[in-house]
Amino acid sequence: MKRCFRTALIQMQVGTDLTKNLENAVKHIQIAKNAGAKLITLPECFNSPYGTNFFEQYAETIPKGPTCEMLSKAAKEHSIYLVGGTFPEVENKRYYNTCTVWNPDGNLIAKFRKMHLFDIDIPGKITFKESDILSAGNELVTFVMEGIKIGLGICYDLRFEELAKLYRLDGCNMLIYPAAFNTTTGPMHFELLQRARAADNQVYVCAVSPARSEKGYKAYGFSQVTSPWGKVIAQAKENEEIVYADIDMTECDEVRQQIPIFNQRRCDVYEIVNKI
Repeated sequence: MKRCFRTALIQMQVGTDLTKNLENAVKHIQIAKNAGAKLITLPECFNSPYGTNFFEQYAETIPKGPTCEMLSKAAKEHSIYLVGGTFPEVENKRYYNTCTVWNPDGNLIAKFRKMHLFDIDIPGKITFKESDILSAGNELVTFVMEGIKIGLGICYDLRFEELAKLYRLDGCNMLIYPAAFNTTTGPMHFELLQRARAADNQVYVCAVSPARSEKGYKAYGFSQVTSPWGKVIAQAKENEEIVYADIDMTECDEVRQQIPIFNQRRCDVYEIVNKI
């Protein structure tokens, strides 16, 4: 089991042209592979603008459609594990914000639908309601990369510690969140939440944002890799950028041995249970 590897988070610009978005993703995947990345992650809504008025227009079935075809081909061509950010999915006339994962053979090995929908209202700053068009997923999803178990979440899911805790209890050493936080809540909470999820659960956390755009929805950026100690080990700014981090899973072992909080949990008093 290889416990050391390089990961890359692709913080890319996203526009209204689907073909150009896919081409931009392919270009950055190539760059990341050439830099030695084994696990590469794209951002939330990497093939379309982010917004309730775009989800239906850009939605595809999985594993059909140009986006899945590109992801499968790229994973196989570069012999990588590719977390395909998210893109709008349609099934039985219902729409989802979905993350797919592809192995080095180009096979689809995981599909996670955003569980917690982004419905918020901050007066004078931002109002957004994903549930106007999207349906919520109801399943935790993990995949295994050469013996390393990785859990998936999407953006607003990062705020819910219970989801991350269930992944840790299921044996995950890393959590990945494609996440287009906005410029209102991003400066306050994006780094904080990642560090909290990492420290609470003694796992690596990767969160991948689109680059900030001057038009339409303004993503915060600042894609980040956080260690199981809760330390930020790599972070982007707001523009298009690839974030690299060399991951050593023995850090998970070390922090869990030195601060054994999971052996000290008071399950006689409280418990988090997966009812699915």
